[in-house]
Amino acid sequence: MRFNELNLSQELLLAVDELGFTEMTEIQEKSIPLLLEGRDVIGHSNTGTGKTAAFGIPAVESITSEDKKLPAVLILCPTRELAVQANEEIRKFAKFKRSVKTAAVYGGAGMEKQIFELKRGANIIIGTPGRIMDHIRRRTLKLQNIRCVILDEADEMLNMGFREDIESILSDIPQERQTVLFSATMPPAILAITEKFQNDPIHIQIKSAQKTVSLVEQFYFSVAMGRKTDALKLLLSAYSPSSAMVFCNTRKMVDELTEALVKSGFHAAGLHGEMKQLQRTQVMNSFKNKTTQILVATDVAARGIDVSGVDAVFNYDLPQDNEYYIHRIGRTGRAGHTGSAYTLISGRKQLFELRDIQRYTKADIREMELPDKADVIAIKKNSFVNEISSYDAPSHEAYEILDILASKGIDYREAAARIISEKLSAETAALPEFESARPIKKSRRGKDIPTVKVDINIGRSKRIAPNFILGALVDATGMSGQDFGKIDIFDDHTTVEVPEAEMDYIIDSTNPMKINGHQVEVKLYKGGKRSEKSSFSSDKRNHSLSDRSRHKPDRKRSAYAGRKKSDVFGDYVPNRRKRVKNKH
Repeated sequence: MRFNELNLSQELLLAVDELGFTEMTEIQEKSIPLLLEGRDVIGHSNTGTGKTAAFGIPAVESITSEDKKLPAVLILCPTRELAVQANEEIRKFAKFKRSVKTAAVYGGAGMEKQIFELKRGANIIIGTPGRIMDHIRRRTLKLQNIRCVILDEADEMLNMGFREDIESILSDIPQERQTVLFSATMPPAILAITEKFQNDPIHIQIKSAQKTVSLVEQFYFSVAMGRKTDALKLLLSAYSPSSAMVFCNTRKMVDELTEALVKSGFHAAGLHGEMKQLQRTQVMNSFKNKTTQILVATDVAARGIDVSGVDAVFNYDLPQDNEYYIHRIGRTGRAGHTGSAYTLISGRKQLFELRDIQRYTKADIREMELPDKADVIAIKKNSFVNEISSYDAPSHEAYEILDILASKGIDYREAAARIISEKLSAETAALPEFESARPIKKSRRGKDIPTVKVDINIGRSKRIAPNFILGALVDATGMSGQDFGKIDIFDDHTTVEVPEAEMDYIIDSTNPMKINGHQVEVKLYKGGKRSEKSSFSSDKRNHSLSDRSRHKPDRKRSAYAGRKKSDVFGDYVPNRRKRVKNKH
């Protein structure tokens, strides 16, 4: 359905046309006609489906010349960014409708400017619940003329602890009103609000999870513990996105990662809730105008950012909720454009979590091999060839410079090589030396795999058993229980036989690591005389592991069966420590 088929005013149709809107999205087509009729609506739809226009266009259309002194529409948003974004969008819709005046009110900004905008006759108020409550208490915001209230991202507002504020605000608004609610999920608390404050609402459910991510290619990389930052640097250098978002779970991680990227020469900036509003605004503006290439953010930012042209999204941390995965990758692949999403995982636990996300989103998340430094340099070389090939013919002045260089004994080939070398060095000097973890290949029948021992500084004095050791190693490395050999537990330390080819990877992946609640250190076992005897061993002559993971004394263990990309999401049976391919 097209926008010009709606019964909208000419002013609004002109604004919509200027914005380039023609066809409505599903949520817009189903909700706008109902909202124009004044019906209460529950919109069940994810971020990135056009919800702002779905409620913004009817809100603008509802304002008349009589709404000059008091607010008529109130829109509640969970975050400052989302309130600012909604305000900007609604102002665009109201460009040719002079009777509409909007005001965005949110915490972290000065009250004086907001009070001035309210007093000058704003009739559409967009704000966060906390700051709306502040203005109500100060009596700078009067609600007696509100005839439409809209809750955007209602589930997120409840998650942030705004339920009491929301119910208080709704209770202060006249009952003869239109109440509209948009939410990505429908938990019981949302249903309770709809039952209490809405009048015979129409439920519109948009199954948009798959649609939101359908234009986003999704990949993941298995990375050794503690090497995610290095892996991210390699990926950013290899793909060179003009605009990218990187998501972390904590504010501390945002700050640390941003600092690491900036030190390596990337144009990066962080965004999280503890930053002052002025800082947040500056960061967002620099990201929107492409001054900042990489935005490192928490999930709060994912709900409040609408930036076009984001080439790629990187999940540095796996999201704490499956729904957040959709919100994150929904920052790219918007408005019909394609995008890419890359997720970094470490260890078997995160592999399980990613498998859950795949099931939830019904998306194809494919494994890719992490490029190494040599790969990135090769990519850069090819990029330089293409870049130079696209240049216009050199000017007369350029040839004059070459003549001058020739007089100094530097011919044109040497001059070009020096320029290219300098540029290549500038773009690759900060690349980390990084060798991605590769699965051990099985040895040919009859040939043993070279093994070494690693030493773990915990023993029988901490009541440690072989299954504790093996379980921790499998969880930290993502390897199979069959990849580890004989386990000898002494009074204050434990030795484990491991494949020599994977020793460095195992040590990197297990530092830091906890076993039965104790922080441990894993390092290469250098042998030496010890007076104590092993109290436990995986050998048959002592306390043994299960038959499937026991080290047999008459031969060395076979090596780790390499994971295939095609079966990496196969089903696992943790108690058996054996991978079974998914038959479906």
